[in-house]
Amino acid sequence: MLYRIAADGLVLFHLLFILFVLFGGLLVLKWPRLMWLQLPAAAWGFAVEVLHLICPLTYWENLMRHAAGQTEYAGGFIEHYIWPIIYPAGLTPGIQMVLGSVVLAVNLLVYGRLIRSWKQRRASRIAL
Repeated sequence: MLYRIAADGLVLFHLLFILFVLFGGLLVLKWPRLMWLQLPAAAWGFAVEVLHLICPLTYWENLMRHAAGQTEYAGGFIEHYIWPIIYPAGLTPGIQMVLGSVVLAVNLLVYGRLIRSWKQRRASRIAL
């Protein structure tokens, strides 16, 4: 029972991490120091998609499912609603390249805006 709860919690954490990879740059606009967490997370998300790496969270979740005696996903809430978002049916290497490119593009736009903002502030301080 505890292993199943841990595995379900890990799937939820996995989803939150994916959201942080995709949209964490927007948080950096509000809290710039968060970039020290978000940049490595975005780089990891990009690498996982483009290089087809296996995320250790998936590996750990499968270990916990095995320890819980589960061999397949039963119809729980986490598996039914969250799992298909993380690993949609029909996920191909081409789709993964697109997803990796989206991660890269979103973060380049956000960090470009952040850097431009820093330069403008610096220029206005120098002008004074």
